[in-house]
Amino acid sequence: MAPELNKSSSILIIGAGTWGCSTALHLARRGYKNVKVLDPHPVPSPIAAGNDINKIMEHKELRSPNPDARSIAFAICTRAALNGWTNDPVFQPYFHETGFIVSGHTPALIEHIKTDEVDQSEGDWVALETAEDFRQTMPPGVLTGEFPGWKGWISRSGAGWIHARKAMVSAYSKAQSIGVNFVTGSPHGNVLGLIYKDGDVVGAQTADGQKHLAEHTILAAGAGSDRLLDFKKQLRPTAWTLSHIRMTPEEAKKYRNLPVLFNIAKGFFMEPDEEKHELKICDEHPGYCNFVADPDHQGEKRSIPFAKEQIPLEAEARARDFLRDTMPHLANRPFSFARICWDADTVDRAFLIDRHPEYASLVVAVGGSGNGAMQMPTIGGFIADALEGKLQKELKEVVRWRPEIAIERDWKSTQNRFGGPDKLMDFQDVKADGWTHIGREMEGQL
Repeated sequence: MAPELNKSSSILIIGAGTWGCSTALHLARRGYKNVKVLDPHPVPSPIAAGNDINKIMEHKELRSPNPDARSIAFAICTRAALNGWTNDPVFQPYFHETGFIVSGHTPALIEHIKTDEVDQSEGDWVALETAEDFRQTMPPGVLTGEFPGWKGWISRSGAGWIHARKAMVSAYSKAQSIGVNFVTGSPHGNVLGLIYKDGDVVGAQTADGQKHLAEHTILAAGAGSDRLLDFKKQLRPTAWTLSHIRMTPEEAKKYRNLPVLFNIAKGFFMEPDEEKHELKICDEHPGYCNFVADPDHQGEKRSIPFAKEQIPLEAEARARDFLRDTMPHLANRPFSFARICWDADTVDRAFLIDRHPEYASLVVAVGGSGNGAMQMPTIGGFIADALEGKLQKELKEVVRWRPEIAIERDWKSTQNRFGGPDKLMDFQDVKADGWTHIGREMEGQL
């Protein structure tokens, strides 16, 4: 039985990233008076996936007349998120509804997009058939490439990009102002493990030896969650690679309010941020893992996250290949920043938000699977619903604790992602001299 829950109950949130900050905000807004959040880094954490100048926001309406349960659940989440980005004053300033271009450069990729990504009978999708069609979506001089083999579609409404870092800090600041206690930084906020008593989770212990006891615990530590709880193979920490090019203030003005340009197998870019005038480029691929023998799991090889403000040279090459197709005038510009960015994949890439079946006081809120940041305004509300036992039926079944589908999990599955070598990659295969050397480095285990 789950313990009694009331507005005075002590609630501990492990993780002050995108989902942790959102959950803290929603609980405080619902009147919970005793909420504490632990994180090994101050907000915004340098290792949080949401600590980023921009992320894609795209709402997909249901295409099929008989959609599967996962598609229904995802549409519910993204519809709510879009409403939050549009109307919630905590998040609204950080949503840029500039539009979204989805594209491919081979017949197979283009057919996949037509079948699974866009519905030309709904919304405002417009086909892009030629290189000139792509160039016309942005001001002159932005897209100068030849777009070899490319075809795509652009939607101008309900999509664009979010300034994830500013939105996360906004949620954190608002939650703190209405009573949430954030304990961040090492050792005070660095959780070493959960505390168990009488067959239940009763809190967490931090690196300073402090025991943070609570009647309810919410584990929302992103890719680091797998280090604190046995998820029965339901989570796979997976990383992607991003890089920045610093532009002049004059260039940045020309690149303002651009639609997101996304090739599902080559990469994407969004407009430069306002402060540093840095253009973010991501190469697209199925992801990297870091498979090493895990002493916490009898030496089994598992993906163990680590932080690094560099990317493999092969990722840099892919990013520059994307630029040569789209903006060749930038293809040889030096990178001003780069890092690997971790998330946690579930087997079916649906979120995992549920009370633990064995530990009645524990709620897990993990498994962003590459789609977590854009849920920021409202995901905390769904997590709060799970805590309160009232998560709506259409979501509850999809995001449940489901180890039965992970029993024979293929850890090297591409999970229906495209790009790169069309296979999951392993950081263990990247040689010591196979990394970029850009600016300063911040390295360490998550």
